[in-house]
Amino acid sequence: MKKIVIFASGSGSSAENIIANFNGKTSIKVEKLYCNNQKAFVLERIKKYNINTMIFNNSDLETGKVLEDLIKVRPELIVLAGFLRKIPKAIIDEFKNKIINIHPALLPKYGGQGMFGLNVHQKVIDNKDFHSGFTIHYVNENYDEGNVIFQKKIEVKSSSAEELSKKVLDQEHKYYPTIINSLLDRKSTRLNSSHLVISY
Repeated sequence: MKKIVIFASGSGSSAENIIANFNGKTSIKVEKLYCNNQKAFVLERIKKYNINTMIFNNSDLETGKVLEDLIKVRPELIVLAGFLRKIPKAIIDEFKNKIINIHPALLPKYGGQGMFGLNVHQKVIDNKDFHSGFTIHYVNENYDEGNVIFQKKIEVKSSSAEELSKKVLDQEHKYYPTIINSLLDRKSTRLNSSHLVISY
C-alpha cells in the first residue's frame, strides 16, 4: 500500500476528488490531509471519508512541526491541491522529488506569487490567449518553477474568468488522480531521476 498525503487550504474540490478516486483502493491510500486554515471547507468535504487530518498554522510549517509529522507518516508522495503557502526548504529537502502541485495555467506562463485562482484565468482572458490549461509539476523552493510532469492544453472559448476556471478545473479533476497513480507506479523504478512529461 503506497501512502500519499494532501495539502489544501480552501474549498477542497481537488482534494476530495483525489480522495474519492483512491477511496477503497488496495494499492494507494490517502493517509492524511494537512490544512493551514481551520475554517477551510475542505475539512467539511472530507469528513465522510474518515481521513486523518492535521490542522496547523503557518508558524508550524516554518518551525518544523509539520515536517516532524510528515517524517512519522512517511508518504511516498505529497500532493498539493489548492495549497497556497510556499513549502519550506526543509520539507523539500527531506522529500526531494516527492512533492507535486497543480497550477491552473500552462507554466511558465502565469506562474509565481499571487498567480492563483481567478487571478490566473483573468490574465489569460485579458491577454486574449487562444489556449490555457493546467500544469502538474514538482515543487521546488520557488513558486511554480519545479520541473513539469504533465500539461493539458484547452482552447479558450470563455468570456469570463469564472467560465474558464470551471473548464480548467474539470480537466484538473479528470487528470490529477491519473498522474498521481502514474507517478506511484513509476516509484519502484526511476521516479526520482526522471520525469513524466506529457502534453495533450
